[in-house]
Amino acid sequence: MNIKLDENLGSLRVAILLRLAGHDVATVREQGLISTHDEELIDICRSENRCFVTIDRGFGNRLKYQPSNYTGIIVIRLPPRPTFEDYRIVAETLIAGIEAADVTGKLWIIRQGSIQEYQDIEVDRKDK
Repeated sequence: MNIKLDENLGSLRVAILLRLAGHDVATVREQGLISTHDEELIDICRSENRCFVTIDRGFGNRLKYQPSNYTGIIVIRLPPRPTFEDYRIVAETLIAGIEAADVTGKLWIIRQGSIQEYQDIEVDRKDK
């Protein structure tokens, strides 16, 4: 799978584990996209056909970032002071999730070894 890791994931630990699992991983840091505005960054992911992985909870807003418009959005929830073990668990959960299911057009929230999957919120747009 083609993946882009956000700058807020800190170290390259997750990138290394994903690459070892055979995924094509680009990072915001490596591509010189640090501090890129959220809308621009998610559009870059769409144009590169990459699933976006971040800890920025704002990307979990399905009204603003409708999952069906993207290759996939994955929001990671880490403890306040994550350890190497926390990153390892997240990476292993992510790898197992990608092997078991297709994230395309979906929002995944990963925390403590589990994945919650969401799709678009349907908005009632009846004309009055």
